[in-house]
Amino acid sequence: MGSSHEQSLSIALPNPIRYFPMGDQALVLSFGDTISEMVNARVRQVATHIDNWSQPGVIEYVPAYTTITIYYDPLKITYQELLSALQMIVQDIPEDTEYIGKKKEIPVYYNGADLAYVAQYNGLTEEEVIRLHSTPEYRVYMIGFVPGFPYMGGMDSRIATPRKEVPRLKIEAGAVGIAGEQTGVYPIETPGGWQIIGHTPLQLFDLSKESPSLLEMGDCVRFVPITYDEFVLLKTESYGH
Repeated sequence: MGSSHEQSLSIALPNPIRYFPMGDQALVLSFGDTISEMVNARVRQVATHIDNWSQPGVIEYVPAYTTITIYYDPLKITYQELLSALQMIVQDIPEDTEYIGKKKEIPVYYNGADLAYVAQYNGLTEEEVIRLHSTPEYRVYMIGFVPGFPYMGGMDSRIATPRKEVPRLKIEAGAVGIAGEQTGVYPIETPGGWQIIGHTPLQLFDLSKESPSLLEMGDCVRFVPITYDEFVLLKTESYGH
């Protein structure tokens, strides 16, 4: 479990990127107004180039579903200088390129407190919810909310379920949840409002590792159902919590 290999995705770049300021210390690149795999692929592609960029004055960048926000020090670089530098980077990206994403498997013991509610809400059995959740291949659109939390697209709409009206004060690390038509995994213990349908024994965020987050934006993920005994066994191994 937890194995990975790479998957390539060809990306065309037909739509112009829009640039605009966010306050006086951030610049936003907008790739579109609709969440889709192709739009997000463009975000990942440009983010990959920015990741290797050493521009004085740039503090950090934050990729999301359809945008990249770049935070900078206005005493070291002006908005116009940053804009010009970014536009040069984007125009140098080939019009038809290939993005390499990793394919990973996440074992899940489907024992979540909200599994029965998700089934009832959608008029399904719990077994059908498990099958529909574990069948697709998901794309990690972004990492956010807390360190290492993956927002994944590609979930079957037949199990889409709204967030809880009153969030829980504590959700344990490894909890697998649903919110609307998205699914995700809580990497650390935190409050949250997603419908919890299961748990993974894998540790999604580990500061002792060179790359703390197990999942990265652009990864392709499959959830693999496991039994309670398998969950306990995997959790006691080196990559368990």
